[in-house]
Amino acid sequence: MTEIHFVVEEAPEGGFVARAMGADIFTEADTLPELHAQVRDAVHCHFEPERMPSLIRLHITREEVLAA
Repeated sequence: MTEIHFVVEEAPEGGFVARAMGADIFTEADTLPELHAQVRDAVHCHFEPERMPSLIRLHITREEVLAA
């Protein structure tokens, strides 16, 4: 695996949650810089060194509600 993709969403209670696509990895943090560190740590804990992805991609989504 050369890269792993995460979908990042704002959590209803504040902060951010990240879920990996194609792997059972989930993490959360209060800020994006903290989330970056959490995602890196989660990926390093999940994969053996020889199977470690070289890139981590974050797809950050945000929901907006507009009044009609």
